[in-house]
Amino acid sequence: MAGITAETPRNTRSDRLPAGVYLLSFSLFAMGTAEFLLAGVLPAVAADLEVTLSSAGFLITAFALGVVIGGPPFAVLSLHWPRRTALVATQGLFAVSIVVGLLGDYQLLLLTRVVAGIAYAGFFAVASVTAISLVTPDRNARASGVVVSGLSVAMVAGGPAGTLLSHFIQWRGGFWAVVALTVAGIIGCLLGLPAADSDGNRPAEPSVSRELATMRKPMLWGIYAITILTTAAYMITFNYLAAMLADITAIPEVWIPAILALFGVGAFVGLSIGGRISDKRPHVALLTGASAIVILSVVMAVVIQQAWAVVPTVFLLGVAAFVLNPAVYGRVFALAADAPTLAGATTVSAFQLGISITPVLAAVSLTQGAALTSVCLIGAALAAAALPLILLDRARQARPAADPTSAAGRSAHEEVATARPDPERNQR
Repeated sequence: MAGITAETPRNTRSDRLPAGVYLLSFSLFAMGTAEFLLAGVLPAVAADLEVTLSSAGFLITAFALGVVIGGPPFAVLSLHWPRRTALVATQGLFAVSIVVGLLGDYQLLLLTRVVAGIAYAGFFAVASVTAISLVTPDRNARASGVVVSGLSVAMVAGGPAGTLLSHFIQWRGGFWAVVALTVAGIIGCLLGLPAADSDGNRPAEPSVSRELATMRKPMLWGIYAITILTTAAYMITFNYLAAMLADITAIPEVWIPAILALFGVGAFVGLSIGGRISDKRPHVALLTGASAIVILSVVMAVVIQQAWAVVPTVFLLGVAAFVLNPAVYGRVFALAADAPTLAGATTVSAFQLGISITPVLAAVSLTQGAALTSVCLIGAALAAAALPLILLDRARQARPAADPTSAAGRSAHEEVATARPDPERNQR
């Protein structure tokens, strides 16, 4: 009876997540808006700073490089900090870098974009680890999905709203709004997150050597490869969707933002679905999402001339794309449960790398005279390439579980034991 009594409150709250998870999502929305905002005001930035449009485009690349290259080292540097301290510090560094960039010339803005990317990646990684520390292990993927949903809001609302604001009060206005939102996120973290780390998912003494040892797991790098391939698969179509809608579908320009927003709405649905199934069946989410991206990318290339078919395809592509994300985080934190900070930061870098390679892949096709719809077929090929890696990861996960007496089996069982909080340790 005691066991039943102890479990009853947890079951009655099974659908609720702590407020801190949503605070982290808001902060990621604020910082992510800066990433999506710049693309919308790029011509104004180029004109104001008296540089070419291509030079202004390097500001986007600088942010991406900061995320890809700087995130993991920053995660290691902040390993011994309390999580709330790391979250506040990264948001503070992000806000300061944005402010300094707005007050300087092109060269200074370029440098501060790199710094902002590093801070953004550091926050993203620590936020993901913090989110899973606030919930029970059976809700890790769902909590990660809620945090990542902040980026969906930034894509759907933050970037467009900031662009609209910038048209009225110059391009810097949208970025000043980002700074204000980031400061609000700092205050929210200070008030809504615990000052000390006291969860059972974190090792008692953070160790750089343990974090680095975790990164040597081949299965972990398989998940990173899946992340890069699937992210590039849907982003290459999304990045060129506006051009296809205008040039091929011939949709009036006023309707294009609304159709693009449908992708973000689909992303919300996908995160909700993925978050609820990924904790127990991550490979179902991964296989379903990747397979759907293959099919929908081909469908997009075929029906792009028909507006009535394109609109639901865009929505469904958003669903398929973001069903994957909670499953990716679920697998990463299952494999790196003993040392998740560096692994989480590298996951963020893998997402950003997937986004960053899409212009290169598209250029290879388009400079050879291929049709614009060729980017959809490239996306289909990338998602198809991820499928055997997902099947391999599923097979590797099942193999140790089937043979617990083997060395791999003992490692797997130790991994599960490490990922499961010890109630007695928490009481101590």
